[in-house]
Parts: sequence; structure tokens; C-alpha cells
Amino acid sequence: MVSSTVPLSDLIASVSEPCRVDPQSSYPNLGIYSFARGVFSKPPIDGAQTSASILYKVRKNQFIYSRLFAFEGAYAIVPEDMDGVFVSNEYPTFDVDHDRLLPRYLFWMFKRPDVWRQVAVGSKGMGDRRQRVHPEKVLGYRINLPSLDEQHRIVQQLDRVAALVDERRRAIEAAERETQALLLKAFQRAIDGAPLRPMSEVAPLVRRPVEIDLDAAYPELGVRSFGRGTFHKPDLPGAEVGNKKLFRICAGDLLFNIVFAWEGAVAVAQPEDEGRVGSHRFLSCVPTPETATVEFLRYYFSTPEGLQKLGEASPGGAGRNRTLGLKKLESLQVPVPPIVHQHWFDRLQAKARKARAIRASTAQDIAALIPAMLHEIFNGRAKAA
Repeated sequence: MVSSTVPLSDLIASVSEPCRVDPQSSYPNLGIYSFARGVFSKPPIDGAQTSASILYKVRKNQFIYSRLFAFEGAYAIVPEDMDGVFVSNEYPTFDVDHDRLLPRYLFWMFKRPDVWRQVAVGSKGMGDRRQRVHPEKVLGYRINLPSLDEQHRIVQQLDRVAALVDERRRAIEAAERETQALLLKAFQRAIDGAPLRPMSEVAPLVRRPVEIDLDAAYPELGVRSFGRGTFHKPDLPGAEVGNKKLFRICAGDLLFNIVFAWEGAVAVAQPEDEGRVGSHRFLSCVPTPETATVEFLRYYFSTPEGLQKLGEASPGGAGRNRTLGLKKLESLQVPVPPIVHQHWFDRLQAKARKARAIRASTAQDIAALIPAMLHEIFNGRAKAA
């Protein structure tokens, strides 16, 4: 069946329920996630602290968006548990004509990035967060309007799949938490009673200075915080190196980003990282083969105990003011169980990584399911119309 095409102004109407701010009162407040992820509860607005003289009450099933972040999908339907919450005038709100349009159908339609872009066409300075999408742009957007029965069918289909996707995602997250808990338990078993030795003996610091050629380019390597591995930076032209010292990195190095080591910026250089360079802020340690394995040490520095030691060795304030001292790193005491125990644990880590890769691939497939369905349902409908 071919559906009619109508502007949203025929289906939704701007609505405003102003409330004068009382300095003696507090007002429950909501925000809207970008990328059409719904609303969230914000801290209440203190009437004595806010500069606003008027706030606006919203009602369940109203369509609402953020002027400032509409270009990146800050659209939502007000849920029942947010009925009566307040927002500023930066959140245009609309009543929906339920005889023609289901709020939930509108919710799913505005989950699509192509809709955000089309609504924002003509808005000045798109991409600049200071620019706003005004209500007339939303009201002027034309949609393909199927019958209410068809809308119900589409909503039920999408809601059912979304529930299954959420269930699967929670199962994947639970499996990952269980894997991490088992690994930590196995690690604690491996280091039980193990002697402590300084990093200078277990994995000495290795520096491989690079002689700079002004006509060459140097591929840099970075280390992510929270144990998320390495990443490749753009090549650095030799002419732009200046007084910066660069050091060559080899696969198998235990790398520390001294600026963010305190938050887990520790990684093992991978084969694809071979030959890349890092500044003086990246320290390479190479384990003595008969003493320790690189993956065993990396894991230790991801544990609460290891992170605490890195934090204590990184004095200063927060962020870039907390720098891991070279001498402090060399003096850090790490557990050194028999090498056979370390190899046993590394085999467990390898199995965990393989399982994690499978789960990550599954998660990507699941994440792509809803966008694919939205494209098929709404873009297919637009072509049919």
C-alpha cells in the first residue's frame, strides 16, 4: 500500500506549558542523549541558582528535541516516568495527533541519521555546536504516513527486535564480566606466594633513539588509556620534529604512556606496530625472557594493585600533570612467579582474547541490525511512495 506524504506540521503541534521560576522551589529536569538514545534525568534545577525566569513543563508522549544537538540526533519522545519534568526553551516540545500518528512510530523514524540531516538542511553553520535547528525546520519535514494499523505493525516489529538486541547485548556484557573475573582469579592464583622484583630487573627500560632525517616521515604510535591497546597516529614529517626526541618501538615491547599510565595507558606493541616511533613520553620495557612474559606484566598493570602502583609512581595533580617517573617505573616491584605459571596464565589470556573477539564481532552484527531494519522499513517505504 502506498502511503501519503505530509509535513510534520499536519501531525504535531508546538506546545508550551510555561512555569515562572520560584526561588524557593526545585524543578526536576531532563536532557536528551544525542544519536536518538532517548532522555535522561538531569540534576534538579534550583530556582535560586538558575538564571532562567521561565521553565517549561513537558508531558508524556510529547515529541521533544534539543535545538543545539538536533544535528546529531537529540530527538526523543517523553516517557511516562518523565511526565511533568521541566526543560528550558532550548527544548522545543510538540503534541502528537494520536489519531494519525503514533508517538512511538515518530520515535523510530527519528532514530535515522538521514532524517537528522534532512531536517537540518538549510540550518546555518551545521556542524557548529553553537548553531541551532529551529522548530520550523522540524515542522516542515515531510514524512510518508502509513495507516495507524501499519504504524502499529512497524512499531511492534521494531520494539520486539530492539528487546531481543538489548537482551543479547546484556548477555555479551555479562559474559565479558565473567571472563574478566575468572582471569583475575586465575592471575591471583598464579602470583600467590610469588616474590616481588623491581622492573629494572624483570623488564628493563630500552631506548632506541631515531636519527632524524628532515626529508623522511616517521609513523607515530599511541597508547590508549584503560588497557585498550595501541593505535596508529599520522606520520610525522622530519621537518616538523624540531627538538622532539623520537624512539623506535619494536613488537613485543611493554609500552607505557607516562602521561596517562596512572589510568591504564599500558600496552604490548603488536607486530603491526613494529618500527613505529614514540616521543620521550612513551617508554619501552623489554622483559627478560627467562624471568617474565610481556603479556603477564601487561595484565598485572591492569589489575587494581598494578594501577595503584602506577598511580603512586605518577605524582602530581590530575590529567597531564600526573607523569610516571622513569626512575619510579624502574623501581616498581612486580610479582614474578615461575615462568611456567606465567605461560599458563598467558594461554588463558589468549583464550579470553579469542572469546572477546567473537563477542565483539557478534556485538557489531547486533548493533547493525536495527539501523538495517530502519533503512529497509523507512527508505523502502519512501521509494514505494
